[in-house]
Amino acid sequence: MPDLSVPSFLSLVAPDPSGLSVERLLLLLATILLSAKLLGELAERIGQPAVVGELVAGVLLGPSVLGFVDPTLPTLHLLAEIGVILLLFTIGLETDLKRMISVGGAATTVAVVGVALPFAFGYWVSRALGLELLPAIVAGAALTATSVGITARVFADLGKLQSVEGQVVLGAAVIDDVIGLIILAVVTDLVAGNAPSVGGVLRTTAIAFGFLAAAIVVGRLLIPRVFDLIARIGREHTVATMALVLAFLLAVAASEVGSALIVGAFAAGLLLAPSDHAPAVERGVVRLANVFVPIFFVAVGAAVDVRSFRSRDVALVGVALTTVAIVGKFAAGYAPVWIRANKRVIGVGMIPRGEVGLIFAQTGLTAGVLTSGTYSAIMLMVLVTTFMAPPLLRALIAKSGAGAGDRDSLGVAEITTEA
Repeated sequence: MPDLSVPSFLSLVAPDPSGLSVERLLLLLATILLSAKLLGELAERIGQPAVVGELVAGVLLGPSVLGFVDPTLPTLHLLAEIGVILLLFTIGLETDLKRMISVGGAATTVAVVGVALPFAFGYWVSRALGLELLPAIVAGAALTATSVGITARVFADLGKLQSVEGQVVLGAAVIDDVIGLIILAVVTDLVAGNAPSVGGVLRTTAIAFGFLAAAIVVGRLLIPRVFDLIARIGREHTVATMALVLAFLLAVAASEVGSALIVGAFAAGLLLAPSDHAPAVERGVVRLANVFVPIFFVAVGAAVDVRSFRSRDVALVGVALTTVAIVGKFAAGYAPVWIRANKRVIGVGMIPRGEVGLIFAQTGLTAGVLTSGTYSAIMLMVLVTTFMAPPLLRALIAKSGAGAGDRDSLGVAEITTEA
């Protein structure tokens, strides 16, 4: 008989540096999905969005606690990437482009201020605490971009994705994610010892924003006709499958031109959102997202090393960075003074950094610019900002009733309720 004792099971689930067999992968996925679902349900029972439970599951399963999930595992990284692509595609399907454009000025203002203030504050604090020029720049850059995946998921969990506040935050998060990519390109050049040119920055900017605009303009002319044809010759599940093909291809195209995978996936959702086929696509995609999206959030949580926070110096830098990260993004929520909306909800919605901050920190660590202590301090900032936003948003929205009645009928909101 097979040995089903607890130690034997844990040894099978734990990462194996020699490789990942099919059996280990299946046990790893079962552990991730079971933990994410149980803690997600528990979070909802105590009045918090499910994403909080999924992130906690990641921390508990990660190397610094139980050691079941290795966030550096290539297979897990690929599955998590699919998860965030599906999440942003579904977000795009749930987004009213006209409504987002109507708050475009406010979203752009929030995004720009929400990048400038945290970067300036982060750089200043880092230098004041003794960091050298380049590490201070990397630390400041890590504070710039809001995690669009986490932010969008929280608003969807709360049923407020279509509220004015939700649309402003979503638009700002997408814009400052693109700005973050531009900053990342500049920081990468600095880390590599190159002097970034004005022309290079402008080129990166044009590519990032140009791709999204071009995909929407061209896609609006072609995609509805193509999917009308697919619907005539195929069944509903074929339409959903072809929508996934579109999302994957646009994600790859975005990456190839120097933008981000999630930008392409989001654009694909925007293209299909106003079509008659959107409900069929949502029904097909949501079930798949229920598997892959929790993997992404567990992977984000697993990247947190809670042991590194024992150092007093690390804690000091981490608390300082966390403070200015929160203040900078929250202040950005008040930047569009002309709109009638709950500015506190917008400000809190911009706070989580999540995977975006991890990318900046990992870039600096890999290049040897950041010490393990500075990296851990940035990780503390990512951890706190990622975990504090969901419960704060829940409390603020419950208190003010911001965007009441804007409940998602399908799509991302169902990701937290379907099995």
